[in-house]
Amino acid sequence: MASEIHMTGPMCLIENTNGRLMANPEALKILSAITQPVVVVAIVGLYRTGKSYLMNKLAGKNIGFSLGSTVESHTKGIWMWCVPHPKKPEHTLALLDTEGLGDVKKGDNQNDSWIFALAILLSSTFVYNSMGTINQQAMDQLHYVTELTHRIRSKSSPDENENEDSADFVSFFPDFVWTLRDFSLDLEADGQPITADEYLTYSLKLKQGTSEKDKNFNLPRLCIRKFFPKKKCFVFDRPVHRKKLAQLEKLHDEELDPEFVQQVADFCSYIFSNSKTKTLSGGIKVNGPRLESLVLTYVNAISSGDLPCMENAVLALAQIENSAAVQKAVAHYEQQMGQKVQLPTETLQELLDLHRDSEREAIEVFIRSSFKDVDHLFQKELAAQLEKKRDDFCKQNQEASSGRCSALLQDIFSPLEEEVKMGIYSKPGGYRLFIQKLQDLKKKYHEEPRKGIQAEEILQTYLKSKESMTDAILQTDQTLTEKEKEIEVERVKAESAQASTKMLQEIQRKNEQMMEQKERSYQEHLKQLTEKMERDRAQLLKEQERTLALKLQEQERLLKEGFQTESRKMQNEIQDLQKKMRQRRTCTIS
Repeated sequence: MASEIHMTGPMCLIENTNGRLMANPEALKILSAITQPVVVVAIVGLYRTGKSYLMNKLAGKNIGFSLGSTVESHTKGIWMWCVPHPKKPEHTLALLDTEGLGDVKKGDNQNDSWIFALAILLSSTFVYNSMGTINQQAMDQLHYVTELTHRIRSKSSPDENENEDSADFVSFFPDFVWTLRDFSLDLEADGQPITADEYLTYSLKLKQGTSEKDKNFNLPRLCIRKFFPKKKCFVFDRPVHRKKLAQLEKLHDEELDPEFVQQVADFCSYIFSNSKTKTLSGGIKVNGPRLESLVLTYVNAISSGDLPCMENAVLALAQIENSAAVQKAVAHYEQQMGQKVQLPTETLQELLDLHRDSEREAIEVFIRSSFKDVDHLFQKELAAQLEKKRDDFCKQNQEASSGRCSALLQDIFSPLEEEVKMGIYSKPGGYRLFIQKLQDLKKKYHEEPRKGIQAEEILQTYLKSKESMTDAILQTDQTLTEKEKEIEVERVKAESAQASTKMLQEIQRKNEQMMEQKERSYQEHLKQLTEKMERDRAQLLKEQERTLALKLQEQERLLKEGFQTESRKMQNEIQDLQKKMRQRRTCTIS
């Protein structure tokens, strides 16, 4: 977390007022200042099941999230507490405590469903907290998981293939942790001791049969197995006698059941060690501002009557960050050019070389900071801005050279002009003296350094403006015959024509250099874009391979349990995913 961010306690992130969800600007401001990657742990469950106690322990405190001690939901909306991650340096642990589900006073299951969906969308680890054992009642209370496909979309324009979203959900969804409070049974199956994880696996087994009752039994279990391939379970003994539960946050560990204290420690240790950084499709690590953007996008979608869409949230985030990436890249270019360029440059190529190096670095800055640049619109915007910056530098270079050369001409040639005014060269033999002095001064001018690209053009313009003065001196020189004067006039004309031809060639050469630079710029953008797309493709394939492995495991479990129909459905999903992976591997980047 940024060093200046210190949350001494939780703050409401998403307010729930009269069934209307709204993001809290003050909480969003805190998120916007957190530059580190965030590990987001959200907890959901029925009201009065002790969710807040576990979240306080994850924050390293006894008091923080409101525990409450009555039979009504104490937490409203979703509350946030950001603390330094205790085991991951340079990471922030963002804890989200949610409003208790099933509060009879609300009388609005839809509101609970949105709270449940938001907790899943925002978290990297999703904790479901319930009382007692995993029985059918506990499964019925977890009916929200069966509604997820009706509450969340993975794509803004879904494929005709209905199986696609399942694979997308798996890649987006958090890890699942089920915490069972006041658990009083012995952990055993068929007379043999089992772990809490094995108990969860056993509880998620499906029931053979096609009746409506069988379907209702299997549906939440299938959803948990499909959407949350990585699952973990913790059981907790009752911490103290029921009458002391109201003072739980004030009690020291020595006053609590030792088994409960150790179970809480094990839970916290697992969360700290195994909860991953919140990551979006494409391996995009979420920091505070990105989490802020996700909150706003999802809450605004729900408030406007739409389904929160994961793809839209990522694209909205990309719009913000890619725009910032363009500005960051342009600022880097300006900084580098400001440090490296000393105007005027001796040649245009010198300036273009400096531009090329700075441009390459600027593109690298953009590539590192951008993602999901659909149709490369932002990179094209960057290219346009860098081209304009280059043209601006070329114009400044030209102006600096013109100014420098004009000043030099004034310093070098003004004494000659004064001599002409004084009539020093208006005498027999004066023309030859004038031409000799003129040649000496031109040589002196050429020897001056850092004149820049306008040196010859400014000189020729100056000499052309003085042709009448030169001709007047020539015509008044009585030592020259008419024939010699005619020859001299032709020589001056030829010299001027030669200089004009040389200037035209120089202009053509500069134009060619500019065209070559444009092509090099295009190739540099294309090169870095291609490399990024290859990295993105490899990252997406890695995600799909992980999803495929999880689906294969689930299919194997279904076969072992004898559920042929569900296994065939899973096989169809696997085949669809494998087809996409083949297409991604063989597609060429244009």
